[in-house]
Amino acid sequence: MKRNLQYRLILILVVLLGSILLFYPPSQKIKLGLDLKGGIHLVLQVVTRDALEAKVAQLREVIEADLRENDVVFTRTRVTEDLEIEILGVLRDQQAQLEEILRLYSADWTYRPQFRAREFDAVLSMTEAAKLRTADETVQQARETLQRRVDQYGVAEPTITVYGSGQLKDQIIVELPGVEDFDRVLNLIRTTARLELKLVHPTQGGPYATREGALQAHGNNLPADYEILPFREGTETGEQTTYMVVRKAQSIGGEHLKDARRRQSDFTGWEIEFFLKPQGVTLFSRTTEQNVGTRLAVVLDDEIRSAPNIQERIATESAQITGSFTAEEAGDLALVLRSGALPAAIRILENRIIGPSLGLDSIRRGVLASVVGLVLVVVGMLVVYRLSGINAIVCLVLNLLILLGVLASLHATLTLPGIAGVILTIGMAVDANILIFERIKEELGLGKTVRSAVAAGFDRVTRTILDTNLTTLIAAAILYQVGTGPVRGFAVTLGVGLMANIFTAIFVSRTLFRLVLEQREVERLSI
Repeated sequence: MKRNLQYRLILILVVLLGSILLFYPPSQKIKLGLDLKGGIHLVLQVVTRDALEAKVAQLREVIEADLRENDVVFTRTRVTEDLEIEILGVLRDQQAQLEEILRLYSADWTYRPQFRAREFDAVLSMTEAAKLRTADETVQQARETLQRRVDQYGVAEPTITVYGSGQLKDQIIVELPGVEDFDRVLNLIRTTARLELKLVHPTQGGPYATREGALQAHGNNLPADYEILPFREGTETGEQTTYMVVRKAQSIGGEHLKDARRRQSDFTGWEIEFFLKPQGVTLFSRTTEQNVGTRLAVVLDDEIRSAPNIQERIATESAQITGSFTAEEAGDLALVLRSGALPAAIRILENRIIGPSLGLDSIRRGVLASVVGLVLVVVGMLVVYRLSGINAIVCLVLNLLILLGVLASLHATLTLPGIAGVILTIGMAVDANILIFERIKEELGLGKTVRSAVAAGFDRVTRTILDTNLTTLIAAAILYQVGTGPVRGFAVTLGVGLMANIFTAIFVSRTLFRLVLEQREVERLSI
């Protein structure tokens, strides 16, 4: 019997020392949440339609190239408002040839013909499953891109999670504790940073003073493969905006980018130098070789930053983005280019800034509430249950130590609702001890000895304690599953505290009673 008691004491001692080692020193092991440390809280929505439009437009160009390569006669192709691809004016006797080409895309697209006299139109529609998958991939890619940007910026312990309702989860919650330069971080997050190199129209590319002037130069009928983009360039009198006609299809894109960095130029101040991957170098070389004499526009977020003339084939891996950049702007732009372009635009649905002074005040108030609650509980237990109250106090302290140790090992973030979870854990722990003590008093009232009353009290209350704690634990699990941010912090703290409470109330408290009772014969229990 004594050997069994020794094992129980050794286990309790190991748990105690392990918990202390896990969270000590608390200033380094316990992470503070946004509401305690201060920082920025953002709810972003990814405009997934942008990605769908880009995918549809890319497929339209691929199909158009396939049709020409296979000598399929058609009038033109276009993308509708419903993101359907229409192939217009196909000869009736080439239907089988067309369908053979479209069969390559049957996994994600449905096809229906619309017949006329000698020709027909083919309409391609993306399946709902493909749309949902594309949207989900876009959101995940956006989250990863934001994570890389935040990591490169140097924010410690950021929280970036995907959130939403229904099948489509298109919102991203970003929590950045300790951030003070809010405007700069906001700009880094919402900048799309889509880099593209596009060929300028060989004869009527511009620049033009206005968008209308560019359109008039093409007889108010811009070719389907071209678009008009603004060209922001620096002059001796400052910046001016003109317009150029460029191909819609990019020659080189951000996916071919290997690295980017800022550098100081002798002529334009700060500029960004970017480096291409081997595949990008090959495309760059081929593009410049086939288009000598044509201008190549460097496009950033649908705005032309420079448009040099191609004098000869260029096979180098580096190029520059020039403009009127400050050192900070050039550095930030290089950062977002390195981390990758966002696959779609994002909208800021919620922007909440918490100052560090407010966080410190929350910590002081939360700690004060916890200490006051703990002191009142200790005094109450000593007054009501006398020496047996010490048993409850020891269990309560161990409960809190286990809670802090587990939170530190899980790298959980302590928030203000998390502190509320700690306070609730104190109450739940005391409630379990009260159930045990009251049952022991009932057994003593029936005339049983102290030893048998203690054993009967624990045996008959154990199931009740398990039921109450497990029921609350289920509620905490549901809160964690459906909640976000602070709600999850509360659920984690409460859940860990409940499991620690089961251990201390049933195992530790009984061990302490046995330790006293086996040392000597106790005829009266101070309870």
